[in-house]
Amino acid sequence: MNNLIRLVEGQACIVDDDPWQLDAEADAPLILPLAAWRERQSDKVLQGRAVSADGLLLQVDDEPEALQPLLASLPLIAIDFPSFRDGRGYSQAYLLRTRLGWRGELRAVGDVLRDQLAHMRQCGFDAFAVRADKSLEDALKGLQGLSVLYGRSVIEPRPLFRRGRHKEESRS
Repeated sequence: MNNLIRLVEGQACIVDDDPWQLDAEADAPLILPLAAWRERQSDKVLQGRAVSADGLLLQVDDEPEALQPLLASLPLIAIDFPSFRDGRGYSQAYLLRTRLGWRGELRAVGDVLRDQLAHMRQCGFDAFAVRADKSLEDALKGLQGLSVLYGRSVIEPRPLFRRGRHKEESRS
């Protein structure tokens, strides 16, 4: 996949040689929508006894909870952003990380732009397939985005008002 940024030990890195593709015609590991992914899997994979060679593309109408029995079989989950105005992917990512305990790669794909990256990171994304017509170097600046977060996130589950009080309590 082209135009990919991945977080490695908290640092954003441009990935030049990512093998994953969304195009079913490609001769490479595929990222497939849920229905197509299920059709290509063996019984062992569907029962969680083997890891799939294919990644899963979670689309906006898919329910993350439906993936619970499949999580052990997935090498990566990509979440589609069909438009930068569509925020459902943020919620899907947050649910996968917090409620379902997904620890594997969580990749944002589709209409992914610089201004979204800091928020995507807070929701649990650790890889970002930036739209092909945008600069990766410019997009990296988007991950430096927010210096202080007020609300909860996957990275920091305590809201700001709890963090301030916690620091004072630890000094006593």
